[in-house]
Amino acid sequence: CIIYTNSDGATRRPKPLNPKDTKRLAAKAKEVSRVLQGLAHPVRLRMLCRLCDGPASVKELQEASGLSQAGTSQFLARLRKEGHVEAKRKGRFVYYTLRDSREARLIEVIGRIYCKSKDTKEEVL
Repeated sequence: CIIYTNSDGATRRPKPLNPKDTKRLAAKAKEVSRVLQGLAHPVRLRMLCRLCDGPASVKELQEASGLSQAGTSQFLARLRKEGHVEAKRKGRFVYYTLRDSREARLIEVIGRIYCKSKDTKEEVL
């Protein structure tokens, strides 16, 4: 059994999934696995985190990732191929957006869990 600790130090056990929810999750396992694989690389996660704030150009995603333009483009091609992002051309620039708002919500939850400020215990994302 997993026990969770709240920020105030209190412990609690999560509510177990009811059988209907367990069956629904099992039916969606392949889709959920695909999403989690997209988040499983630090560079992809940084890019997707940036896209939670709205559309971004390749240059903006390059800055978020810390990669070269070529490296950024390779990661974006994979994210596009795997269905995580969409690309739209506006003039000379290509802007990327998250394809599914559920991924943005998942990234926000990850941020709340992992990205709290140690000094203030406030959520960063």
